[in-house]
Amino acid sequence: MPGSFFDTNVLLYLASGDAAKAGRAEELLDAGGTISVQVLNEIVNVARRKMRLSWPETRAFLSMIRGLLPAEPLTIECHETGLRLAERYGLSVFDAMIAASALQTDCDTLWSEDMQDGMTIEKRLRIVNPFKAVA
Repeated sequence: MPGSFFDTNVLLYLASGDAAKAGRAEELLDAGGTISVQVLNEIVNVARRKMRLSWPETRAFLSMIRGLLPAEPLTIECHETGLRLAERYGLSVFDAMIAASALQTDCDTLWSEDMQDGMTIEKRLRIVNPFKAVA
């Protein structure tokens, strides 16, 4: 059964001061979805470098996210698929790894503010900016 996959940027709004985007992210999370270990790694990077969260705060945020969404592991198969997607669609390697994980988990929607809204990958994964109408 197709489902939703979340990019890092959508989840980071849960810890932001942007009430409208945080609310929209919560609404989407209530419907369920999936993430990958790549997303968790990116959350750590942003939480520590840009948001300046402490290690305990970062770990608490990660724990909350992992409690809400199952995280798919990174595999060599996912890595190879990601490389192919990066080359074919012009995605960054990091975005391509997220898209590859979404495809591997049979998701049909990838919620992302950063990737190209409306793009369809492999004729079965559509990228949707959940904040397009919120601003």
